[in-house]
Amino acid sequence: MSILDQTLLFVIALMANLLSALSGGGAGLVQLPALIFLGLPFGVALATHKVASVALGLGATLRHLKENTLERRFTGFILITGLPGVMIGASFILQVPERAAEIALGLLTMGLGLYSVLSPGLGQAYLPRNRSRRGYLLGGVGLFLIGVLNGSLTSGTGLFCTLWLVYWFGLDYKRAVAYTLVLVGIFWNGTGALVLGVLGEIRWSWLPALIAGSLIGGYLGASLGIRHGNRWIKRAFEAVTLLVGLGLILK
Repeated sequence: MSILDQTLLFVIALMANLLSALSGGGAGLVQLPALIFLGLPFGVALATHKVASVALGLGATLRHLKENTLERRFTGFILITGLPGVMIGASFILQVPERAAEIALGLLTMGLGLYSVLSPGLGQAYLPRNRSRRGYLLGGVGLFLIGVLNGSLTSGTGLFCTLWLVYWFGLDYKRAVAYTLVLVGIFWNGTGALVLGVLGEIRWSWLPALIAGSLIGGYLGASLGIRHGNRWIKRAFEAVTLLVGLGLILK
């Protein structure tokens, strides 16, 4: 790639991942289409995007670790329930018709944003719930299904995880976004990238600019969320879900 193309990739990755780190997902809305527009086939673009999105998680982790907001047992629960779904989804995505899945995902993602808009108090306070055996079982099923989406589809699935943690487990937006960025960003996306890399192809020469932009954007977005709190994050979440959903439908 030329220096101009690398610079363009860096700027795109920086802006997309900054907003994603603030709202809890949605970087793929900008980053993946940019890779396709610049000449990568869908499968190669998806695998390359997944690798770069791990850098978003790393950048956000560097900032969130200072806040010490993650519970060790709950972190393990999210990993154990979500990762099998990611592996299943990533194994089948290259054989699934893309367009119908994107429209369905777009409608669902817009629904998330509208639900948050119509629920003013949602995610504004940390009110843990559903921590019984039944609550964990149903919550784990939800995380498994979101993991399948994360492994198989391209944009906005981190937003599903963020809202599920808020709705089902009673996390505030600040905590939910921290879990999403660290666990989905690093471990779920890393697993998806590994599976897609084995089954398909990763364009390694494109990754330096993408990783640099993702790392810096993830750190800056996480810093903004921590500084401004739940109301800012909620508004960013709503804006990103509506834009991601509309973008997927109109793509």
